[in-house]
Amino acid sequence: MSDAPRHILVIGMGAGNPDHLTLAAVKAMRRAQVFFVLGKGREKESLTRLRRDILAEHLTGPYRVVEAEDPWRDRTQDDRGRYTSAVHDWRHRRADICERLIIEELAPGETAAFLVWGDPSLYDSTLAILEDIQARGTVEFGHEVIPGISSVSALAARHRTSLNQVGRPIHITPGRRLAEGFPDDDGDIVVMLDGHESFTHLTGRGLWIYWGAYIGTPDELLVSGPLDEVAERISRVRAEARERHGWIMDTYLLRHAPQDARGTESAHGTESSGGTDS
Repeated sequence: MSDAPRHILVIGMGAGNPDHLTLAAVKAMRRAQVFFVLGKGREKESLTRLRRDILAEHLTGPYRVVEAEDPWRDRTQDDRGRYTSAVHDWRHRRADICERLIIEELAPGETAAFLVWGDPSLYDSTLAILEDIQARGTVEFGHEVIPGISSVSALAARHRTSLNQVGRPIHITPGRRLAEGFPDDDGDIVVMLDGHESFTHLTGRGLWIYWGAYIGTPDELLVSGPLDEVAERISRVRAEARERHGWIMDTYLLRHAPQDARGTESAHGTESSGGTDS
C-alpha cells in the first residue's frame, strides 16, 4: 500500500438542496473513504451539518469525516490590489491545512473527497488550493472534479427564466466588479459575492432583477421585479435574513427589462420564501 497513489475527489454538491446531487456525485462519494470538511465557525455550522446529512442519506458503507477550522480571512479590503492579496494569503493558509489533512489523514491508496457548494469551477478555491499543494511537492496525489448544480443555474430555475436572451452575452462577476460599472453591451449579468449590495447603485437604468438567497434550502428567499421598485425590498429582506442566520449567500441576475415580464408582475415585482415549494 505504501506505493499506491492517494486520490482526491472534488465533488460539486449543488446549491443547497440535497436533491441537487447528480448521480455522478453520489457514485463519486461512494468511492471515498474519508471526507474533508473545513468548518466556518459556529455561525455557519448549519453548512457542515448539511454536508453530514447528505453523507448519511447517500452512503451506507464505512467512511470518516475529518473536520478542520477554516482560517480567518480579511474581508475588510475594498482596494482591488489589497483584496487580491488578502485572498491569496487566505488561500495559502487554507492550503497549509489541506496539505496537513492529506498527509496525516489520507493513507496511500485511499480516496478522499471535498464536498463543494454548487460547482467546483465557479467561485470556489478548492481546485486552486490543490494545485498549490501539488506544486509544493510534499505529497503526491491525483484528483478529479465532479461538476455540480451551481447557484447560478438554481437561481434561474427557481425564477423560471433563462440566463441568456437571444443573441446576448452573459457576464458572471463578483459584486465588487459590478460596482465599477454596468457593461455597455446590453448583456445579462449574474452577480455573486455581493456583500455591498452593488445593485442599489444601478437604479434608474431600466433593469430587472432576479434575486435569491439560500437557494435550494428550506430558508430560500426569492425576489424579482424592476430593480427601481424592489431594490429597497431586497436590501430589507437581505438584512433581516443575515440577522436571523448570522450569514447569507445570495446570487442575482440583472438584465434590461425583458419584454415578457412587462405585465402585472412588473408593477410590484414578486417575492417568495420558505423553501423549494415556495
